[in-house]
Amino acid sequence: MAEASGYHDVVARIARAAQACGRDPAAVTLVAVSKQQPWEHIAPVLAAGQAVFGENRVQDAMARWAGEADGLTLHLIGPLQSNKAKDAVGFFDVIETLDREKLAGVLAEEVQRQGRLPRLYVQVNTGEEPQKAGVIPAQADAFIGACRGNYGLNPEGLMCIPPVGEPAGPHFALMGKIAERNGLSKLSMGMSDDFETAIRFGATSVRVGSAIFGARTSA
Repeated sequence: MAEASGYHDVVARIARAAQACGRDPAAVTLVAVSKQQPWEHIAPVLAAGQAVFGENRVQDAMARWAGEADGLTLHLIGPLQSNKAKDAVGFFDVIETLDREKLAGVLAEEVQRQGRLPRLYVQVNTGEEPQKAGVIPAQADAFIGACRGNYGLNPEGLMCIPPVGEPAGPHFALMGKIAERNGLSKLSMGMSDDFETAIRFGATSVRVGSAIFGARTSA
């Protein structure tokens, strides 16, 4: 099927990109972005062996993956409203969009209440775009420190979405510097158009949708 063909092509491209810069392809996790995809597009990719998926919205993800999530790793890659934190903590394995102290506080409360701790990434707005979520780079160190010191959260990595129309490399390089000085080991960066560049700059996970599934239909 076309979707499985796209999936295998992306897996091969990840391997080539990693090998080209002396990295182990196994060190790069493919997050298949299943948001807004009908199940008939997801099923062939699941059957082909993909076990890590990314979703933008909490409620959509809970509906899409109800009864289907055993053995999978689900990432929340869209902005998280504080009033959805309870469901997000209970449902997702990884939350990639921690970006403000109010959300950190609510997540910390839910982690304590539920006894469940998703892996956390801080979203950095590398282009300082007003329409995008994320901490601006100049505030990233302080925010990571607040997550650790004030809320008992220990983010494992960073996530970014570079501005459209700009070279992605400088944004990915900036992410690497922020991660290094804060002792963070994971970098979620790179999407369908730039994941090979992201791998060169040290991405440990790439979020790929259209290159696997084709263009999304409106949901």
